[in-house]
Amino acid sequence: MNSTPTLETFLAPLARLAARHPGIEGQVLWAAEVEEGWQVQDDAAEMLDAEEIPFYVEGLAMEGFGLVWQAMAETGDTSPDHILLMVWEQGATPPPAPVAADGWAILSSGRWDAAEKA
Repeated sequence: MNSTPTLETFLAPLARLAARHPGIEGQVLWAAEVEEGWQVQDDAAEMLDAEEIPFYVEGLAMEGFGLVWQAMAETGDTSPDHILLMVWEQGATPPPAPVAADGWAILSSGRWDAAEKA
């Protein structure tokens, strides 16, 4: 039995979060050199709206990018405040996913390795 998740399985919780929390936004981070960690896609870019998040992630996964998403909430809150989307190119080794800063918690997360087939 293959335990590798399908793209649909990977996207399902993210799509549910976006549907349940239409005001949530997504922040895209791209992998830099492992020592440098994650970099914001573009400081001037607007964050993704809830309905854009699953489509954006699906497109990148289908193009062969690796992804990690994390639904972030303030400590003690059960509703997500925003979603971090971390992206890296196929063949690259991504930096470790960030841990939650003080005052924040990761409610849920998912990972799609670039080697997976959409």
